[in-house]
Amino acid sequence: MKQLIIIIYCLVCWAAIQAQEDVYPAKGYAGKLFLTNGTIHVGNGQVIENGTIEINNGKIVQVGTNITVPADAKVVDVKGKQVYPGMILPVTDLGLKEIANGVRGSNDFQELGEYNNSIRAIVAYNTDSKIINTLKANGILLAGITPQGGTISGSSSVVQLDAWNWEDAAYKMDNAIHLNMPSFISRPNRFAILTGTQQAQPDPTKEALNKIDEIKTLFRQAKAYLQETTHKETNLKYEALKGLFNKTQKLFVHADQVKQMLIAIDFVKEFGFDVVLVGASECFQIADLLKLYNIAVVLGDEHALPATEDDDVDQPFKTPAMLQKAGVLFAMNDEHGESRYRNLPFNAGTAAAYGLTKEQALQAITLNSAKILGVDDKTGSLEAGKDANIVVSEGDLLDMRTSIIIHAYIQGREVSLENKQKQLYERYKYKYELK
Repeated sequence: MKQLIIIIYCLVCWAAIQAQEDVYPAKGYAGKLFLTNGTIHVGNGQVIENGTIEINNGKIVQVGTNITVPADAKVVDVKGKQVYPGMILPVTDLGLKEIANGVRGSNDFQELGEYNNSIRAIVAYNTDSKIINTLKANGILLAGITPQGGTISGSSSVVQLDAWNWEDAAYKMDNAIHLNMPSFISRPNRFAILTGTQQAQPDPTKEALNKIDEIKTLFRQAKAYLQETTHKETNLKYEALKGLFNKTQKLFVHADQVKQMLIAIDFVKEFGFDVVLVGASECFQIADLLKLYNIAVVLGDEHALPATEDDDVDQPFKTPAMLQKAGVLFAMNDEHGESRYRNLPFNAGTAAAYGLTKEQALQAITLNSAKILGVDDKTGSLEAGKDANIVVSEGDLLDMRTSIIIHAYIQGREVSLENKQKQLYERYKYKYELK
């Protein structure tokens, strides 16, 4: 029996080794690098034809058309290609959840309990996730790693997607606290209806309001605690909320219903928090209010059904244009569990077919995301002084037919576009002698 266990253990280890693709984080590039002759989409609405980007030690020095290229400089000619800022996935469980609804040992995205203010997603981020490389191959270079569950899930961090460990990956740590707003709608159990075992449901509005009072009490107590100059005992739950009050963190409120979003506006009025709505499928109904209170939005899946039966069938496609028209700062996201987030650019492409211009749609997955995550001083657009987070595509980045990524740079390092799926594709081409 002991020998059998040893054999099984060895086979499992061998399979794990075989499953590792040979993709390594890129080494840093010191010195000057020029990308020349490309169509440059700056990310702020500007497009430069036949332009050049000068990079020095990972930073963008200048972008334009009349840039002198030294004879001894490293040059990448991208003539006929489209050059974009690296895309940003703003709210995701990437690196925290490997197999959806699968192996518990591969998932570390949720903590027990209702109020996990002090939980930090960054320390659980797995840079060896097989999913990360599939995102880079589609031009997604940064992500907001976000915990889930409970009423307050904890803090998220921004990571760059080419790193050996979470310390290397960290781009901006603990930039936001995430709150899951209680629902004002009671959804009946379909199976209970079918079996005739359905029980009377409690009043969802009453329960939601009680929970909101509980949340506000927590914030009021934290505010009083943080106003004290000395403490007899340190309260980690209150200390973790300090950034909300001194504006070094934002409060990301996960909410879809209008009533939930109105409560989020109350948080702005009473506590002065910088609030961002996440999901927000009904936000188009109160776009003017969101603009008035300077509340940003991270939209959920673009390729989804309408939130309610009264909405237009194409409402998810039209919402970005409605927010743009109202002047609301918004970013687009991809939460799809099966495609695992790689379709972010194509979500933006759909929005471009329903009212946004192509450059506005691009901004919704680059510069707008950077602004909402608080990293727009370093990334989100191809401007002097920012990190050289750059994607080069054969064609339109937002069109799945022509978006073929040929180069990707993170902080000036050209990163590998290989991934497990590409390797499997090549493996079976070899097996069946396909060219």
